[in-house]
Amino acid sequence: MIILAIGDIVGKPGRQAVQEFVPPLRSEYAIDLVIANGENAAGGFGLTVATAQEILSCGVDVITSGNHIWAQKEIIPYLDEDVPVLRPLNYPAGVPGRGWRIVKDVLVVNLIGRTFMSSYDCPFRAMDSLLESLSPRPKVIVIDFHAEATSEKVALGRYLDGRVSAVLGTHTHVGTVDARILPQGTAYVTDIGMTGPDDSVIGDDADSVIQRFLTMMPHHLSVGRGKPVLNAILVEVDRTSGRASRIQRIYRELDKP
Repeated sequence: MIILAIGDIVGKPGRQAVQEFVPPLRSEYAIDLVIANGENAAGGFGLTVATAQEILSCGVDVITSGNHIWAQKEIIPYLDEDVPVLRPLNYPAGVPGRGWRIVKDVLVVNLIGRTFMSSYDCPFRAMDSLLESLSPRPKVIVIDFHAEATSEKVALGRYLDGRVSAVLGTHTHVGTVDARILPQGTAYVTDIGMTGPDDSVIGDDADSVIQRFLTMMPHHLSVGRGKPVLNAILVEVDRTSGRASRIQRIYRELDKP
């Protein structure tokens, strides 16, 4: 099974990159499943129903998210419908939406980190509970771990090594060079990277971000400019064992905005 995981989609440039590159990538690599983090897809902050539908129409099978999933209030009731949009599993009980979904015989899970983030439930124990509760359990299991701290991401990858097919990090928007197969067969990368405008500071307008750092005063942040780029991770998994056999980075860019 070939799975493509797309890093945080930021605003219209990110959606343009998805629209441009996902269909040919599906054909080129014979991709079976596409997962994309869409929590910044609507104007760089949150996800709306329209942007979710736009992303899904481009060939994405599941949209994951993170701490910004609640930013656009209209999405909240949508999360309880039978749509392939996930919020992190380890939010407290009673929160709208769901943290996992089985799509094409693949268990897709969305987790969020706690270090430098907020007081969420433990992602390690939340994943333990989910794995214990599912019977039968799909062999192929892919996790989007939306977290800030590199150490927390690496630790979760090691903790779940051999029990899931892939642990793929999102949130920091800067792709890391550590894509690898862990000793027990789990594909791992600390951060997939961003799908959005290249002339930016992790997707935001560079001048506004710089002013924030220089003055320590609030500045409105808008989506950055420049050519849209796509950062993604391709994982090949054995359907029978659930072990990953290959992981590689995918990078594409449009010639112009």
